[in-house]
Amino acid sequence: MTSPVPHALHELWLHTVAERPDAAHRLVCFPHAGGSASFFREWAAVRDCTVHAVRYPGRAERLAEPCATDLRVLADDIARALLPLADRPLVLFGHSLGAAVALETARSLQGRGVGIAHLFASGSRNAPLPEPEPFTDDDEDDATVAARLVAMGGTDPELAADPFFQELVIPYVRADGRLFHSYAMDPGPLLACPVTTIVGDADADADLRPWPELTSGPFRERTVRGGHFYLIDEPPYALVEQELAGAPRP
Repeated sequence: MTSPVPHALHELWLHTVAERPDAAHRLVCFPHAGGSASFFREWAAVRDCTVHAVRYPGRAERLAEPCATDLRVLADDIARALLPLADRPLVLFGHSLGAAVALETARSLQGRGVGIAHLFASGSRNAPLPEPEPFTDDDEDDATVAARLVAMGGTDPELAADPFFQELVIPYVRADGRLFHSYAMDPGPLLACPVTTIVGDADADADLRPWPELTSGPFRERTVRGGHFYLIDEPPYALVEQELAGAPRP
């Protein structure tokens, strides 16, 4: 039996986007590298879910805290904060870096006896793990890093050119990059839940991971229109609802 988790821990790590006491699921959303909980501020549109967004340290409300340096430790901290929310089935939705954090959070929760109803890995596709690549952001100036954010489609060009934005945001963008590049995924333990990947048809920056090998549950890959940040223009609300409603699988 797990020990009680202070309510303050839940409030520190999670922002409640939509509270629906009678909803069938709790949907927990994990931001991308350089992202914050506010990225999911419109996700109250997902029906029949209480919606929460994860607050990573080192940005927004937690700007004064150091950024995470170990992805598994980060995921374990999030898992502890989610324990009080396991009164209803937990659904995890992670985008890009957030997909890997959601995977390790699901593993941590399973290890604590908490099952996951569904894992959505967005901005990630089923593929063998690539060879590790060197992390180069620390060797580049802020303007170059900001330009890459714009090229990926997740950042407004005018905002990215603002020196204040670069001074405030680029440090935790770099920190998230170091976090992701230092993460070496283990093949197990296996998840027991359904896994759905969602990837844009023009996404050249998708995370690559052998998702069907990471779960004993069913797997499906859904391709949508757009690039790496397809979900800004066309959030996959209906797709998530269909999967949770038990849409037929091939």
